[in-house]
Amino acid sequence: MNGHSDNVIRANEELLLQPRARMSATELDRLLADDFREFGASGRTWTKPEIITSLTAAKDAPGTRRIVTEFRTQTLADGLVLVTYRCQRTSPGTSDTFSWRSSVWRRHGDDWQMVFHQGTPSIPDQPSSGTDTDLHSIE
Repeated sequence: MNGHSDNVIRANEELLLQPRARMSATELDRLLADDFREFGASGRTWTKPEIITSLTAAKDAPGTRRIVTEFRTQTLADGLVLVTYRCQRTSPGTSDTFSWRSSVWRRHGDDWQMVFHQGTPSIPDQPSSGTDTDLHSIE
């Protein structure tokens, strides 16, 4: 995969963590493939229509941030990329939550769409075995 595609996928993945995208059915429809499927950290499974309904109805508390670390991409096949990262959700007045996230992105014309996502709860001080220290805070 080239650096441009890598940057586009990362930008799209991080966009899905931002309130402005999570509250926009149009933006979610653009970023999620019609055959999208999610295994949530809660244990629930989601389809594209279900996750769009859920995300657009949910409201993060003011000041909530999602911090992405240990972001990696791996090409699975031409036009198919696995993304893995760790996400820390911070919100004033509550304990931080941590999860490992994985997504599969598929080329769709000139853009990329997420076809699969999974969140797995994690403990605060559980780094991966890799050495990547890339840190991005999403507000």
